[in-house]
Amino acid sequence: MKRNPLVLVVVGAIVAVMLWSGIHTARKNGTHAPIIGQIRGQVAPDFDLKSLDGKDVKLSDLRGKAVLLNFWATYCGPCKIEMPWFVELQKEYGPQGFQIVGVAMDDASTEDIDKFAKDMGVNYPILLGKEAVGDSYGGINVLPTTFFIDRDGKLVAREFGLQSRSVFVDHIKQALGQTVQAQK
Repeated sequence: MKRNPLVLVVVGAIVAVMLWSGIHTARKNGTHAPIIGQIRGQVAPDFDLKSLDGKDVKLSDLRGKAVLLNFWATYCGPCKIEMPWFVELQKEYGPQGFQIVGVAMDDASTEDIDKFAKDMGVNYPILLGKEAVGDSYGGINVLPTTFFIDRDGKLVAREFGLQSRSVFVDHIKQALGQTVQAQK
């Protein structure tokens, strides 16, 4: 089978441009997105977002509680896997001063997000996200992205993508000020 050299050159050029663009974007985003070592112990950026029921919610109003702040979207498959865990974790750790807050980062309507949350049995507040809030957390380039905040409002950990339930439990315990047992 004979290949047309022009097609190979064009395909090679397209691949090169895509690689250059990806590397350039990663470097650009890398200068704005702090790594966890740089954010651990810093006060979590405050925000004021609308909840699904139209109320204004500020992160700073939750000071005194440990918070799991989860950026997600209705189209996100891994988000759908995590949400039932979050429902269970809210029930289990809520009485100890723990609060999960979901921030919907997609363009779905408020009604669609509300229906999705109800269908998933969500028992924690869902807020309507804004890009500026995501940017204040270093940019939300991966969904889900989850931050763990201690009772003093300081960042404890950040996780990108789907993680195991045990990772969430360990970070929740850290945020609550509990000692986490080392894995054997």
